[in-house]
Amino acid sequence: MGVGKLAAGIIIGFVGDIRRFPKPESLVAYCGLDPVVERSGKAVVSKGISRRGNKYLRSLFYFLAQISYSVNSILLKFYESHKDNLHGRKLYTALARKLAKVVWSVWYNNKSYEPK
Repeated sequence: MGVGKLAAGIIIGFVGDIRRFPKPESLVAYCGLDPVVERSGKAVVSKGISRRGNKYLRSLFYFLAQISYSVNSILLKFYESHKDNLHGRKLYTALARKLAKVVWSVWYNNKSYEPK
């Protein structure tokens, strides 16, 4: 999947009990990878990520996304479908958010990782 033993240990150390996060978006927000959107009338403006969460987890997921998207089928499919619209850091941040959701799903449901 792209998350090795060392990275998994770091994630477990920072997160603690995964049951604190009832949905994947909660873990994403804890990592500070959640998008900030401002709405005013008809205008909807994306302002990037919140950065309110754990900066170490955010950096770790960003790094893991950069190195693992080419070997992870789910991340590779996500990368291929978004590379025309997103570029550089925005694309890797979106990949990091996706990876955090995958990690949450595997850990919360206590199942081994099986890409579709």
